[in-house]
Amino acid sequence: MHTKTLSFCILLVLLFNVVVAGNGDNSGESGNPFTPKGYLIRYWKKQVSNDLPKPWFLLNKASPLNAAQYATYTKLVADQNALSTQLHSFCSSANLLCAPDLSPSLEKHSNDVNFASYNDKNFTNYGTTSAGGFDAFKNYSDGENIPVDSFRRYSRDSGGHDDRFSNYAPDGNVIDETFNTYGANAAGGTGKFTNYGPNVNVPNIKFTSYSDAATGRNQDFTTYSQNANSGDQAFSNYGKNGNGADSKFTSYGTDTNVIGSTFTNYGQTANGGNQNFTSYGTNGNVPENNFKNYGAAGNAATETFTNYRDQANVGDDSFQNYIKDTNAGDANFVNYGQSFNEGTDKFTGYGKGANNPKVNFKTYGVNNTFKDYAKDSATFSNYHNKSSQVLASLTEVNGGKMVNNRWVEPGKFFREKMLKSGTVMPMPDIKDKMPKRSFLPRVIAAKLPFSTSKIGEMKKIFHAADDSPIAKMIGDALTECERAPSAGETKRCINSAEDMIDFATSVLGRNVVVRTTENTKGSKENIMIGSVKGINGGKVTKSVSCHQSLFPYLLYYCHSVPKVRVYEADILDPNSKAKINHGVAICHVDTSSWGPTHGAFVALGSGPGKIEVCHWIFENDMTWAIAD
Repeated sequence: MHTKTLSFCILLVLLFNVVVAGNGDNSGESGNPFTPKGYLIRYWKKQVSNDLPKPWFLLNKASPLNAAQYATYTKLVADQNALSTQLHSFCSSANLLCAPDLSPSLEKHSNDVNFASYNDKNFTNYGTTSAGGFDAFKNYSDGENIPVDSFRRYSRDSGGHDDRFSNYAPDGNVIDETFNTYGANAAGGTGKFTNYGPNVNVPNIKFTSYSDAATGRNQDFTTYSQNANSGDQAFSNYGKNGNGADSKFTSYGTDTNVIGSTFTNYGQTANGGNQNFTSYGTNGNVPENNFKNYGAAGNAATETFTNYRDQANVGDDSFQNYIKDTNAGDANFVNYGQSFNEGTDKFTGYGKGANNPKVNFKTYGVNNTFKDYAKDSATFSNYHNKSSQVLASLTEVNGGKMVNNRWVEPGKFFREKMLKSGTVMPMPDIKDKMPKRSFLPRVIAAKLPFSTSKIGEMKKIFHAADDSPIAKMIGDALTECERAPSAGETKRCINSAEDMIDFATSVLGRNVVVRTTENTKGSKENIMIGSVKGINGGKVTKSVSCHQSLFPYLLYYCHSVPKVRVYEADILDPNSKAKINHGVAICHVDTSSWGPTHGAFVALGSGPGKIEVCHWIFENDMTWAIAD
């Protein structure tokens, strides 16, 4: 076709913008052959040999770029420097996960101001030198995908001033947040900080100072990084050099998963006052916690620390210096390291160098090292070592064998015999926790660097500083993509929908069907199994499973493992018996290469090669098989 004729055809398509929507599609340009989605539909027809309904859940992951945007960014990507200058418009148009550039600072607010919502800016001064009055800050970067914020001063040098901070970066993905000082040098008044970084995925958050050198001020910090997943967090100073101040810290890192956290100073060199820390790292999974200096060098203060790492699962912890070098006062530590599964715990310096303190330690868990404490004044109510009694409390009998009592979410793994009509069983949380993203068009993805050897170029394109969550996210995903396959595994990282089709058909042939669980109803509840269908007649079959990875654009880790059976099952409400979902489950028949500490064996008992293990296909994951 001549160039002029082709240009005229493109113009006609753009003018009339033919739309064909259906079967869950609402993209607005699916019928336009010059959009990425239009191309994907044609590619599916070309590569897949059957006439079964097209998978809307895969087609809707195509890039949402319209034809004009597609042409523009395809040209830009050839010059990666040019693409970097247009990154934020590209990310917005293509539905990618990119960190925002910070907006200009709001430099100073000294009057009483109530902020309802605020995001993606540096905040230099809020309420500095305020006298009396009341300030409230309700939402700071609420529900942002990648909030990047800095809050330098809040209520510094205030007098008799009350302030509230309700939510700081809740429900975010890959957050990068810094809060420098809150209530420093304040006299009187009250400060309450309710939520900092709850329910976030991959946090990189820092809190430098809370009420340092405050006098006669009541302060309360309720929740820090609750329900966070992966990442690192640090809290440096809470109530340091305070005078007659009462402080409470209720919850730090509760219910987190694989978090590295550091808390450096709590109430250090404080004079008088009551200080209470209720919970640090409770119910954590593989935490790495470091707590340095609680009430060190204080004077006549009353200190209470209630729970440290209670009900945590493995991990490594270090607690250094509890009321070291203090003068008089009372100190109570109620519970340290009562764990589901043993980790590595070290507690160094309890009341060491203190002058006439009252020191009580109620419960100290297993597998711990306790060194350098005030032997003349410290009282231990309950200290657990590796006695047979403690080991019995950490294990349970399963089929006559002792297994670790390590917590695994109910229903995450189950046996094949559970897939029968009428079975009532728990379903895990199958909801997709990752940010919503789309595939890049294949022609664009192919031109972007994608390897650990070129990570510097990738960080430059996506404006990712070396120590930023985006840089870590990119590095982690690429490392997993470049990992050697396991025994019998065929794997590939997929960064376009067309690549996924190619990989699946290379393993299974062109007569394929792709399935996913229909919705998320039944998650974290008991469900009843309705009618069940075994794919390939319930026989062992080939399949390709694809799982999301955290990356700026949609990236899937796809792999084929030997000896699996795949099932479809109606999922019913166990009370009304009404159908609420249609699930897809995969059963691994050969588990001989799995590690003996795999969560499946922890949950079900037994060991590698002795049982089959089944699990559901979660939201936005999928499995491919040969069509029946």
